[in-house]
Amino acid sequence: MSKKSKTLTAAVAAALVASLSWAPAAHAGSGEIVHTDKGTVRGTVTGGTRTFGNIPFAAPPVGENRWRDPRPVTPWHGVRDATVPSPVCAQNAQLGTPASETEDCLYLTVTTPATASRTPRPVMVWVHGGGFTSGSGRLYDARRLAQRTGSVVVTVNYRLGVFGFFGYPGLPGSGTFGLADQQAALHWVQRNARAFGGDARNVTLFGESAGGLSVCAQLASPAAAGLFHKAVIQSGACGLTTPDPQRPGEFLTLWKPRTEIERTGAAQPLGCADLACLRGLSVQELLPSHVLFPYPAFDTRVLPVDPAVAQATGRVHRVPTMVGSTHDEGTLFAALYLPTPIPEQAHRATIAAAFGETHADAIAARYPVNGNGDARDEFAAALTDHSWACPTHDTRRQLGRVTRVSGYEFADRDVPLIFPGLPEMPGGYGAYHGSELTMLFDLGVTLTPAQRRLGDHMIDAWGRFARTGDPGWHAEVQSLAPGAVGGTDFARDHRCAFWSSLGR
Repeated sequence: MSKKSKTLTAAVAAALVASLSWAPAAHAGSGEIVHTDKGTVRGTVTGGTRTFGNIPFAAPPVGENRWRDPRPVTPWHGVRDATVPSPVCAQNAQLGTPASETEDCLYLTVTTPATASRTPRPVMVWVHGGGFTSGSGRLYDARRLAQRTGSVVVTVNYRLGVFGFFGYPGLPGSGTFGLADQQAALHWVQRNARAFGGDARNVTLFGESAGGLSVCAQLASPAAAGLFHKAVIQSGACGLTTPDPQRPGEFLTLWKPRTEIERTGAAQPLGCADLACLRGLSVQELLPSHVLFPYPAFDTRVLPVDPAVAQATGRVHRVPTMVGSTHDEGTLFAALYLPTPIPEQAHRATIAAAFGETHADAIAARYPVNGNGDARDEFAAALTDHSWACPTHDTRRQLGRVTRVSGYEFADRDVPLIFPGLPEMPGGYGAYHGSELTMLFDLGVTLTPAQRRLGDHMIDAWGRFARTGDPGWHAEVQSLAPGAVGGTDFARDHRCAFWSSLGR
């Protein structure tokens, strides 16, 4: 056979393989063995799902790789045990999440239906929350989500706090190592989705709290172009703010200029004069500085501009996006800021301490005390509307100028608490920050039959969005509560016109 004929035959064979790429294949079927681009893994088949944990998507970020963008994984020989969960990235204990000193943590978990599919499955990549300083992908049991939606669900880790968002003068990647980790995981999905039966051309990036903010960041990151095709921002609006405890009336955004992050890093009393010394410190020596780095940096390669500015000016990836929040976001934070009851006569002073003197009378009048003897619920309502709901409304409105946007509000006021050890709140916590996660993942809480039906409805909507970019409702914002699913006037309910008049 001539050289030309051999080349033609090879080309025909390659075309045939490509045309059959979505026929059921042994490595994309229902077995516990899967061949990834770096090696073979053995997972667990239970019930109707397959789970593969502890899969590395980047080299260990230790030693010389500490505070460097993620490096490629070294291929392995033999079969890697993927029946064990991924580790928890180094962090301090927080809201029931245990502490960890594991710096080698760039691993992910894949959960997929156990049966083979003749068509490629949508891929849903989950980014966990935790204020950029805590949390882990292993906390989210995605078996029900994967089985009911027919999706491949990938839950990922990323470096946190001082390990993920540290900055230092002259350090490439300052303030964005955690975001770069997320992109490395998305690259892994592009290379390996097919091996698990997934469609690399139909990836939905979704996350809650810091995970939702991460989705905002990836929407604004040029480096993330083509890595995902739909997005879901859950309780992590790009313009979200939090009260500045040092300056009454001032609110902090969740993004910082690179130079500010670098100054914070250089000012740490860690006994080091250069990066080589800092890279030699132990995890235990760095963890006391962990909470000082909860902010991703912009003016960087990964994040050239503040995501809130990118959103407002249309400099985002134009993919279908769903943006939502919970009805009572602020109750959790009010309890953390104010763990003991506040007398109603101190209501205005509490408002002034957070929102400043200038508008304290107007805010206190707009959120009057209700006679239950504790002003924390009124403070929580004001905080919900100012810092969470109205920024969420802004995100929907601004992204809606350039792409298709859907909205939701989780409104089950009787949802079980997932955070242990919280103080009692007047009127309870309602649909608190993070409460919708009980509907999407198995978090070990008991749901009523009505809540279970709501969870099925929400999982179906999230799955429909992952397949088509449309969750299936016509309302601008869909309210989600047991027995009360329907449209809601979100901006009116959360007094966004009032806050706008104050120059929020």
